[in-house]
Amino acid sequence: MRGIIFALLGGAFITLQGVANSKISQDIGTWQTATITQFTGFLVAFIILLFARERKWQGIKTVKPLYLIGGTFGAIVVFGNVTAIHFIGVTLTVSAMLISQLGMTVLIDRNGWFGIMKQKMKMPQLIGITMMITGVVILGL
Repeated sequence: MRGIIFALLGGAFITLQGVANSKISQDIGTWQTATITQFTGFLVAFIILLFARERKWQGIKTVKPLYLIGGTFGAIVVFGNVTAIHFIGVTLTVSAMLISQLGMTVLIDRNGWFGIMKQKMKMPQLIGITMMITGVVILGL
């Protein structure tokens, strides 16, 4: 149940962040907005870390270098999100992002990328993804 709650919160805040970033970028530019967003996100995460109980810094030596660049994807997320909102609006942007996320997760699950255990997609999942794509196409018309 906690996982669902955190997923819902994460989705809601991604949307709020996208709308706020879109407004900020109108005044200062998209990459400037991405920089501010990443920096303020770092500060908040760092402050939370200072109060967190778990401090496992020693484990960073065992993390593969490829995984350590995961945060750089955030800059592309912010840029893509802000730019898409300017062109197609919030609803269609978030819908398209969800489809893209689902597509990428299917690839990750099928291929076992990033050390994830391989998963096979069953017919109900494929039907669900197809229905979502159809919904996005209808929204875009």
